[in-house]
Amino acid sequence: MAAELAAVLARVDEDQFVAAADLIDEAKRVFVLGVGREGLAGRAFAMRLMHIGFEVHWGWDDTTPAVTPGDVLVLVNGSGRIGHLDYVFRLAMAAGAQSLVVTADPNAPTPRAANATLVVPATVYRGEGDLVPSIQPMGSLFEQATGVVFDLLVLELVERRGLAFTDLAARHRNFE
Repeated sequence: MAAELAAVLARVDEDQFVAAADLIDEAKRVFVLGVGREGLAGRAFAMRLMHIGFEVHWGWDDTTPAVTPGDVLVLVNGSGRIGHLDYVFRLAMAAGAQSLVVTADPNAPTPRAANATLVVPATVYRGEGDLVPSIQPMGSLFEQATGVVFDLLVLELVERRGLAFTDLAARHRNFE
């Protein structure tokens, strides 16, 4: 599994990674959305963005406000063909948000329509293309690699903003 993750990470495009960090760094607000285990990786990323100091919303929460121009939707859509995510993506784009789609298949319709795409080339459930194969079931490799890529984005954004980890810890929920 470690070798599989290393193979995926070695193939993540640096220019796409920097473009993803730029888009998030310049966002007025960030909305993160995904489903299943892919969504769990996205939700963990949303938490860390909040720790960094972003105004961030998990798209499925009842308290999520409307997206507007200047906002960025970060959509985890491994196969690039998850019907209800594709629908939500279109609504957010119609509202004027920018978009970053994290996917294994950049040729699927939703990733192709995004402002930025970050390809995590790992075997993914119902995915297609030149993907790192896996001994793991379904989309496990994509889900794990996406979590690592998100943590790398966190490190990039922390460095860009000149933050210390104590700055992030100060924003951690204090009533647990």
